[in-house]
Amino acid sequence: MIGLDLFSPPTLTPSRIRLAYGVAVAADGLQMILGPLGWVLADQIVDVIAGVVTWRLLGFHPLLLPTFAVEFLPIIDMLPTWTGCVALVISRRKKQQAVSPHDVDDGKVIDIDAKRVE
Repeated sequence: MIGLDLFSPPTLTPSRIRLAYGVAVAADGLQMILGPLGWVLADQIVDVIAGVVTWRLLGFHPLLLPTFAVEFLPIIDMLPTWTGCVALVISRRKKQQAVSPHDVDDGKVIDIDAKRVE
C-alpha cells in the first residue's frame, strides 16, 4: 500500500542524520533571526518546510506533531524546538533500529518439550 510507506521509518544513515540536523538548525536559526513575532506567515512557512523535510528524512514520529504545534506560539518559537525534536527522534530511531545479537535468527532452533524433573 502506498499510504503506509509514508509512515514507515527509513533506515538512518549518517547523511540523513546530518541533513535532518541541518534542516532543524536552519529552521531554528531563521526563526531566531525573524524575531519573536516574526514576519507575517514567514515563521509558519519555515515550520511547514522544516516539518515536511524532517518527516521525509527521518520518517513520521509522533514527536513531530507537538513540535510543529508549539512553533505557532509567539515567543516559544524562539526556542530551538526543531533541533531538540530531531535529536530525540534520531535517538529513538537508533534504538529501534539497533539489532542485538539475540534478535538475529541464524536458523538454529532448539525445540523441546518442557517436562518436570523430580
